[in-house]
Amino acid sequence: MGGLAIYILLAVLLIAFFVSAINILREYERGVVFTLGRFTRVTGPGFILIIPVIQQMVRVDLRTFVEDVPTQDVISRDNVSVKVNAVLYFRIVDPEKAILNVENYMEATSQLAQTTLRSVLGKHELDEMLAERDKLNADIQTILDEQTDAWGIKVANVEIKHVDIDESMVRAIARQAEAERYRRAKIINAEGEQQAAEKLVEAGRILSGDPRAMQLRYFAALHDIAGDKTNTIVFPLPMDLIEGVKPANKT
Repeated sequence: MGGLAIYILLAVLLIAFFVSAINILREYERGVVFTLGRFTRVTGPGFILIIPVIQQMVRVDLRTFVEDVPTQDVISRDNVSVKVNAVLYFRIVDPEKAILNVENYMEATSQLAQTTLRSVLGKHELDEMLAERDKLNADIQTILDEQTDAWGIKVANVEIKHVDIDESMVRAIARQAEAERYRRAKIINAEGEQQAAEKLVEAGRILSGDPRAMQLRYFAALHDIAGDKTNTIVFPLPMDLIEGVKPANKT
C-alpha cells in the first residue's frame, strides 16, 4: 500500500513537471528565456518547452500600448501657466532590450513621456501650443523614440489631448483678439481712405489739364443739385467758365 502511494506521488510530480514545462505563446507574444539566471534566447510564438527550476521565461507583449500621460503643469516661454495632457502609442520591437535594459519598461516610458512633454512645451509660447500641435506632437515623438531605443521600444505616435488655461487668461486672450480685430479694421479703413485720396488727386490732375472736362464736371454737379428739394442753391462759378459760354461780341 505504501509503494502505491509513492508511485501516485511520483506520477503527480511528473505530471506537474511536464505541465510547468509546457508554454504556449500567442502570435503577438514572445518569451525571454533565462537559464540559471543567464539570458539564453528569445523564443515564440507557438509551443515552447522550458526546463522547470533551471529555466524561467518572461512573456513580452508585442502589441501597441496606449498610455495616457497625466496632466502636467507647464510654464510656456511667454510665462503662461497651462495644464497639458497627452496620449502615447508605443510597442516593443526588441524583447531582449525591454527585459534586460530597464526594470519596468511601462513605468519608465510613462515617466519619460511626462518629463519630455514638460520640457518641449516649455520652449514654446502659448500661441504655438494652440496652433501648432502637429509640430509639437512630432517633436515629442522624435525625442521619445530616440531615448527609448535602448529599451527596445518604438514610439509610434504622441498626441496632445488638451491645453487648459486659467479663466483670467481666457479673458485676456479674448481682449487681445478684440484689439487685433479693431486694429485690422482701422488699417482697412485707412487703406480705403488712402486709395480714395489717390483717386481724387488723379481726377484733379485730369480736370486741371483740360478746361472742358472741368466745365462738364460743373454741369454734372449742377444737375445733381437740381434734383435736390432745397429752395436756394448757392454754387460757385469760375469766371473762366462764364467767359467760355459768353456769346461773341458783334462788331
